[in-house]
Amino acid sequence: MAARYRGVRTVEYDGKRLTYASDGEMAAALADLNRQIARATDRISVVRIQSSKGL
Repeated sequence: MAARYRGVRTVEYDGKRLTYASDGEMAAALADLNRQIARATDRISVVRIQSSKGL
């Protein structure tokens, strides 16, 4: 995302270089990655706590 904010269209990581045609293409790729991460992450939606004094 930092590259997108700086207006950079070419990103290099792990010795690989990827050039996006436009900001829209980069935005779509980032949105897709965020969706994949959200699906892969187990989120707890409800936490119920029960306690007693042990009596």
